[in-house]
Amino acid sequence: MFNTILIANRGEIAARIIRTCKKMGIRTVAVYSEADAEAPHVLAADVAVEIGPAHVTKSYLDQDAILAAAKKHGAEAIHPGYGLLSENSEFVHRVEEAGLIFIGPRPEVMELMGDKAQAREFAENAGVPVVPGSDGPVADEEAAIAIAETLGYPVLVKASAGGGGIGMNLAKNEKKLKKAIKTSVRRAESAFGDPAFYIEKFIENPRHIEVQVLADNDGHAIHLFERECSVQRRHQKVIEEAPSPAASQFEGLREAMTTAALALVNASKYTNAGTVEFIVDGEGNFYFIEMNTRLQVEHPVTEFITGVDLVEWQIRIAAGESLDLKQEDLSIDGHAIECRIYAENPDKRFMPAPGQITDWVQPEGPGIRIDSGVTSGSKVTPFYDPLIAKLIVHGADRQATIDKMKSALSFFQIGELTTNREMHITVMDEEEFRAGTAHTGWLEPRFK
Repeated sequence: MFNTILIANRGEIAARIIRTCKKMGIRTVAVYSEADAEAPHVLAADVAVEIGPAHVTKSYLDQDAILAAAKKHGAEAIHPGYGLLSENSEFVHRVEEAGLIFIGPRPEVMELMGDKAQAREFAENAGVPVVPGSDGPVADEEAAIAIAETLGYPVLVKASAGGGGIGMNLAKNEKKLKKAIKTSVRRAESAFGDPAFYIEKFIENPRHIEVQVLADNDGHAIHLFERECSVQRRHQKVIEEAPSPAASQFEGLREAMTTAALALVNASKYTNAGTVEFIVDGEGNFYFIEMNTRLQVEHPVTEFITGVDLVEWQIRIAAGESLDLKQEDLSIDGHAIECRIYAENPDKRFMPAPGQITDWVQPEGPGIRIDSGVTSGSKVTPFYDPLIAKLIVHGADRQATIDKMKSALSFFQIGELTTNREMHITVMDEEEFRAGTAHTGWLEPRFK
């Protein structure tokens, strides 16, 4: 087992990883930018190293600074969290060249799954259902128009190297397709340095369901059931839950999706933690959309219903341990919901709302968990994602969990800062949400 791990991230996920490291008796090294000097993850770590100015390209994405900090302070491994460098295969190669262990999958499989068009083709060859679309990246606008006419409008233009909704645009006709291609290419080139795109048939009002997997270096793989992430804005999740209401509504869906997810894991020789994401149509048909080769923001709901610490197993697998969790021993215990608390204004198109937290009173009690990267007095700056906390609750069943979440949200006080807390309270009372029928296009029209 490692003696020292450097966490190459910030905010709530850095603080969360540090908690598990402390439980395991592992020394932690945090890195931070000038803007995060007093952040909770900095204060929680055994050692903290400033690595640059506020802007992410000069701090949290500075591979040289992070590797230098790891070497200086004796880290044997690096945990990337999510976002930032977590799916950067170049960084993984550099970590390994430095004689360190990257806590995550092999760079080769990261590269495979990081190219969404290539991943889609690989999944199809592995027998996993995929959304009808182009065979790999599309050559040009003319080819895209021909493919769209074959598929039938509407279609989605998606960046091959995309993620988090970046470089994804809907087109309902040829004119809008041309505009969508230009927008996707521009955003993809800016965000990922790769202008390649592909096209998929647009599935109207789908449900978004994902399967959590773990795999060791000896070929043993398991799934930890599924999460539903259908409540979204701008193609990004804001409420997640486990198990999925849809997987309970459509007979055989859970078994089919988890079997498909493991087929993809085994075909790619995947290792460590990962998530296979699907969309589900109104008739219960499911389609692969991507695989995230990292820890997910919403992993706590899976931890609640299974009792498994996913970060601990990430570390154990990276250290060479065999996965001793058996599929037949895993079961679903109750229900869990996560609400992402953002410093943003839902009434103004969910625009970020940076500011200072003057008061912070969080709910506590059995089955209530807060993963947070801030506290009273913290400044929420415009330099980073406006996620400030995740409120996760666990209950005996879905309806009891919804009621518990509403109560916890009502108690949660975040002074002065504009957040989406009230939006979450409203959602908990919405008939469609309580019925478990919300889809990916359900939330945004309610806050226009």
